[in-house]
Amino acid sequence: MSAHQSPIIRRKSKQIMVGNVPVGGDAPITVQTMTNTKTTDVAATVEQIQRIERVGADLVRVSVPTMEAAEAFKLIKQQTNIPIIADIHFDYRIALKVAEYGADCLRINPGNIGSEERVRAVVACARDLNIPIRIGVNGGSLERDIQEKYGEPTAEALLESAMRHVDYLDRLNFDNFKVSVKASDVFLAVGAYRLLAKQIDQPLHLGITEAGGFRAGAVKSAIGLGMLLADGIGDTLRISLAADPVEEVKVGFDILKSLRIRSRGINFIACPSCSRQEFDVISTVNALEERLEDIITPMDVSIIGCVVNGPGEALVSDLGLAGAANKSAFYEGGLRVDRLDNKDLIPVLERRIRARAAMLDPANQIRIDKA
Repeated sequence: MSAHQSPIIRRKSKQIMVGNVPVGGDAPITVQTMTNTKTTDVAATVEQIQRIERVGADLVRVSVPTMEAAEAFKLIKQQTNIPIIADIHFDYRIALKVAEYGADCLRINPGNIGSEERVRAVVACARDLNIPIRIGVNGGSLERDIQEKYGEPTAEALLESAMRHVDYLDRLNFDNFKVSVKASDVFLAVGAYRLLAKQIDQPLHLGITEAGGFRAGAVKSAIGLGMLLADGIGDTLRISLAADPVEEVKVGFDILKSLRIRSRGINFIACPSCSRQEFDVISTVNALEERLEDIITPMDVSIIGCVVNGPGEALVSDLGLAGAANKSAFYEGGLRVDRLDNKDLIPVLERRIRARAAMLDPANQIRIDKA
């Protein structure tokens, strides 16, 4: 097996379509996020969705809590391209309205929509318009009888709640759905997903819900989702951070990249820096990450501050820099091709990286002009 191939064998699942994006089966694991603007603020929501799309998100979810928000959803859908999942609770009429307005997926829990007649109405609409449904179970909002039965959220409690909702759809002969069983506790979420993965063959949406702020939430998500993805479990994911949704997308792709599941953009290999460094590694890498986040071509770029590990990393990277006094060695395709002045590293490296990306993928050619 190549060093760039993932050893992970994915769980077999049914494939559904969210807009024009396949989820499950042999499709790439998709990365999604959720807007945190007021949905009724159409301009702000559209602007955020466009930023989310620029960093590579495959899907985006928008909360639709009221009929007023449903009317805003119609305008948002008209001004964006990425498939949009409408998040609805309690009022089945909102689900019917956003389906009419072009929602690409409905995130509902059949159990909190109301009577079976109302669930039937939503499912019939989804069937007619070929819109999938996501059943979203959350450890913080389990049904009262399940809470009383288990006393506290457990993996088995989340599974029972999920299967209750699945049974709703099974009785209506509707199988165009995916399921999530999220919890804020890593082991609780992982346990629930492992149980669910054995029960159904629908696509699974992964997430550690309410994971926290950017740093702690990213760590919790990486651990929890990493455990599941390494087991081959998961078809789409969302990183839930108290942060800009754009950062959720970046972390999601970083997790997939680290497991060699899906690569998008530049994988920077950088040393933590020490007194041997011949240039400021940290500021250089931070600046390059910010400047080059528009590059979508998968490539490895090593930025090492000295000659201890620099040449070795550069040999196995698409591009590499090994720090040296005044001028650092620059490698391309494993060969040393130049020495770059340490005073001008950032703009020079940006141009070299963009040129390499354009060579590997002509679709990136236009981005060279940004440097």
